[in-house]
Amino acid sequence: MEINVNGKNMTVTSDGNTPLLWVLRDELGMVGTKYGCGKGLCGACTVHLDGEPTRSCSITVNDIQKGKVVTIEGMNTKVSQAVQSAWVNNHVPQCGYCQSGQVMSACSLLASTPKPSDKQICDAMSGNICRCGTYARIKTAIHEASTKIS
Repeated sequence: MEINVNGKNMTVTSDGNTPLLWVLRDELGMVGTKYGCGKGLCGACTVHLDGEPTRSCSITVNDIQKGKVVTIEGMNTKVSQAVQSAWVNNHVPQCGYCQSGQVMSACSLLASTPKPSDKQICDAMSGNICRCGTYARIKTAIHEASTKIS
């Protein structure tokens, strides 16, 4: 089966019912996307599917059809660079485990809403769990990133 990941068509041999997360990590070696809960509840496995944040543990390779998948390794836009810079400036990560999913969700938010309110940030990020509790720093970093993309 052929799938498009980070702008490249890649052939995968996994069964079509395999969750996208495991194809990305185990077959394609893209380990930036993390396993958290396996039920799409924590956000650690967030990737973009056709530009939308999607939980890769909850969809199979068959589910993506001809869609374009972008992982944290493939994020190289003005928005993603602003987000990553703001993450560093605000010392967002502690353990760092959830951060790729957090960054993917933040980039999606800023791509659609370049100047989000606190409520819009909280709503967009509500599906991403940070066990270290860095939510205030995440919100500050998203606001900072929004000033760099306009």
